[in-house]
Amino acid sequence: MIGFDEAKEKYAAFGVDVETALKKLAPVKVSMHCWQGDDVLGFDSDTLTGGISTTGNYPGRAKNPEELMSDIDMALSLIPGTHKLNLHASYRITNEKVDRDKLEPRHFQAWVDFAKERNMGLDFNPTFFSHPKAADNLTLSNPDKCIRDFWIEHGKVSRKIAAYFGKELGMPCLNNVWVPDGYKDVPADRLGPRKRLKESLDAIFAEKYDEKYLADCVESKVFGIGVESYTAGSHEFYMNYAAKNGLMTLLDTGHFHPTELVSDKISSMLLFNERLALHVSRPVRWDSDHVILFDDELREIGKELVRCDALNRVFIGLDFFDASINRISAWVVGMRNMEKALLYGLLMPNRELQKMQDEGDFTELMATMEEIKTLPFGTVWDMYCAQQGVPQGKNWFNEVKKYEADVLSKR
Repeated sequence: MIGFDEAKEKYAAFGVDVETALKKLAPVKVSMHCWQGDDVLGFDSDTLTGGISTTGNYPGRAKNPEELMSDIDMALSLIPGTHKLNLHASYRITNEKVDRDKLEPRHFQAWVDFAKERNMGLDFNPTFFSHPKAADNLTLSNPDKCIRDFWIEHGKVSRKIAAYFGKELGMPCLNNVWVPDGYKDVPADRLGPRKRLKESLDAIFAEKYDEKYLADCVESKVFGIGVESYTAGSHEFYMNYAAKNGLMTLLDTGHFHPTELVSDKISSMLLFNERLALHVSRPVRWDSDHVILFDDELREIGKELVRCDALNRVFIGLDFFDASINRISAWVVGMRNMEKALLYGLLMPNRELQKMQDEGDFTELMATMEEIKTLPFGTVWDMYCAQQGVPQGKNWFNEVKKYEADVLSKR
């Protein structure tokens, strides 16, 4: 490739071995979220509720499993590496009328077969929204025991399904619990809902599964639509619950105050936890789930994961949904940008920079970090894409436009 040898030399001048960086990136799996393809509607509901909203009406949304799988295949063909696919329980594929508390692994067999054929892993999420029993944004913390029991059972069967995925596909399945529970206005009782949530989670996680197949995690949120004043599953609640019960904490980059940076939380979490999970999104003033860009915060996340030597300790998943643009393009841009951020971190002279910091040489540290920004990163990224057999540069976009003309426009 033109310019690649020169790029290697420029990075080598900073003590960075480009070939080693590319080899380290190749096995990293990013979990691509299926719900970008159909605006989070799934196959068991016609409406999206529970504090979640998509905007836009770009044509070509997947409306059935066949269309969604076809779109996923198209996206994967343009993304370097072999990754995982993240499913919500609402994406079960069955002709049966089965409610969420009665789901079984067989209702997802089509997804297991899909993953096996593509040498992929699967991750999973129980779906605590877009359901009549979640109409008030109260599920596991609901004062009504019958409703709580329904969602507790859904949580239990979801873990069973996730463990089945892990065993069938030979790699741990991350099962992530997020609930929309909270109140629109200032609550009279903050403790009660959290007590009920804790007791519900205790029931869900009571059964033990082999960690080779199932990786349990819980996800917090600062607020959502309809729960602006109080969220039962806050960061403090879940971080403490996970620590006490040996679970993983999942940090969603859109689920914190707009001035908080998840990149700054990663090192602290890894210092006290063997493993960590991420949902990478892009909030614009709130949890708006925009497609992730190759921006400052994404690069910082990539650098932190590399600096903490945590590429094999962190489950990296994406979580955005934009209905205003071509949905396959959204997947491809997001997945490629996540990999770019990891490569960017791998191409940093991290030991040398740390040494400068520890020795108090902040002048050279700043100068070096600024010079690194203009190194020929794009050339190295293009080489990685070439090695992985996917289009370089923006050439992938031509394939998306052709697919739009041949497939999406006819739906």
